[in-house]
Amino acid sequence: MSAEILVPEKATIFIVDDTPENLTLVSTLLKPFYRVKVATSGEKALVYFAQHEAVPDLILLDIVMPGLSGFDVIVELKKNSKIRDIPVIFLTAMSRVEDEKKGLELGAVDYITKPISPSVVLARIKTHLQNKAVADFLRDKNEYLEAEIAKRTEEISAIQYVTIFALTSLAETRDSDTGNHIRRTQHYVKALAKALQTHPRFAPYLSDTMIETLFKSAPLHDIGKVGIPDAILLKPAKLTPEEFEIMKSHTTLGKKAIEHAEEQLGMSVAFLEVAKEIAYSHHEKWDGSGYPLGLKGDEIPICGRLMAVADVYDALITKRVYKEGFSHEKAVAIILEGRGTHFDPDVTDAFRALQETFHEIAMRFSDSQRL
Repeated sequence: MSAEILVPEKATIFIVDDTPENLTLVSTLLKPFYRVKVATSGEKALVYFAQHEAVPDLILLDIVMPGLSGFDVIVELKKNSKIRDIPVIFLTAMSRVEDEKKGLELGAVDYITKPISPSVVLARIKTHLQNKAVADFLRDKNEYLEAEIAKRTEEISAIQYVTIFALTSLAETRDSDTGNHIRRTQHYVKALAKALQTHPRFAPYLSDTMIETLFKSAPLHDIGKVGIPDAILLKPAKLTPEEFEIMKSHTTLGKKAIEHAEEQLGMSVAFLEVAKEIAYSHHEKWDGSGYPLGLKGDEIPICGRLMAVADVYDALITKRVYKEGFSHEKAVAIILEGRGTHFDPDVTDAFRALQETFHEIAMRFSDSQRL
């Protein structure tokens, strides 16, 4: 598409000049080719732009006028996002190089001195209308492409999230008592992460991007349970030591399942890296007595420490085949009792401050079996 074709069929030129003779001369020159609007002062021009949505395609602006000068007017025009990209040509009797330099520095695209040459004025206007048309076309094209990229990115993110949720929901159907567990835990984790975002120990890790990644990854924390036999996963009584060893393997199974997904994908994905850490480390304990590796203190990934609090709180308040759900107050007391043994002390303190938020999340995503 050529610039010639892009120019509006009947462009609008706005002339600002306090001299009636000049307005008549320039208007008569332009009217065979363009729509023409005029203002007899800088003030009137600015009032017009403030009151009308439609904007001209180009402005011819005198400099020496009573009240606001042309220099004053262009400064105000450039402050207005609606009209700042309209090309301005100074049409003036001021012929000093310093004046032309100032006009161009203020944002004018051209500077024509009077007395004017009609052919020069028409040629300059045509050139700048073509330039503006090309710039508008490219800007619109870029905005369209940016909107399409944003749309596609949003769609991919939504598909990714739905896929994760579908997979984890499928896993949870084998454990019918857990209900909305995955939704609650991801909101618990996000609340904890937000609360700790400015804490010196966690700030370098908990960027806004990481918090969204944690939210997206959290549902995969128990994906390894798909590999646990029903006789153990759904057993209504206490597990034997041998059965508990098998149950504990869901952390390793989850990590391996995600690693397999990465291998099939052929590339590393940030949220899968975090999901892998969460799945593998959320049963580690601060004092080193957890599993599968017996990590201790800061050896435990931050994402695992956040999920540990979220997962245990939800397990406590939820009815399972082998127990009734505890009250919110009882669950809070148990979490706080585990400060410095089961849980990172600072994460526990954040939980203490957020306990009502946790309760609200639990109520918002409650199960029919919840007490």
